Amino acid sequence: MVLGKRMSYQKSTNVSWQDGKVSLQDRYKLIRQRGATLWMTGLSGSGKSTIAIALERALFEKGFLSYRLDGDNIRLGINKNLGFSAADRKENIRRIGEVSKLFTDAGIITLASFISPYQEDRDIVREIHEQSGLVFIEIFVDCKLESAEKRDPKGLYKKARKGEIKNFTGIDDPYETPSHPEIHLISDRMSVEDEVEEIIKYLSEIEILV
Repeated sequence: MVLGKRMSYQKSTNVSWQDGKVSLQDRYKLIRQRGATLWMTGLSGSGKSTIAIALERALFEKGFLSYRLDGDNIRLGINKNLGFSAADRKENIRRIGEVSKLFTDAGIITLASFISPYQEDRDIVREIHEQSGLVFIEIFVDCKLESAEKRDPKGLYKKARKGEIKNFTGIDDPYETPSHPEIHLISDRMSVEDEVEEIIKYLSEIEILV
């Protein structure tokens, strides 16, 4: 499999992808659903995790298997060795993209909620999926900075304003708005219930939920 030039340099040599005897379609048939990665991007405090938690429950009640990949949870485990430098942020998103791909390949509806502020990094994750024939859905959780800062559930904006946190997205580091997201949620105008309903409607339209 050859990925685009934007992908990270392959350091390991003499390695190749090993295909098994169970196809993607076989797995989907077994668990009676199709996998997809729902990539929720937006400012800290925009509501990404809240939406993902509610969506996971709604999908469960409808009989669909999903799994949440959340920023803090990932940094407590697989990415615990990464900080917040530009290089580490890029690697953080790349690793999550690869993990999301594996979940989706297994037939799970993967709910990834990460600030992921840079378009190039999000495009790399999309490419990781599309090169493998997997569904990638970018969800822009759109929230005005003042609204996100007012919510500030972890007190991070307050710390950033005081200079205690450097390179904080939205304060002294940019957030690049998605140019063509599959789903656009206005989180400071919509209820969580309405946001979940809109996502489920889209998944039904593209026959992820059947």
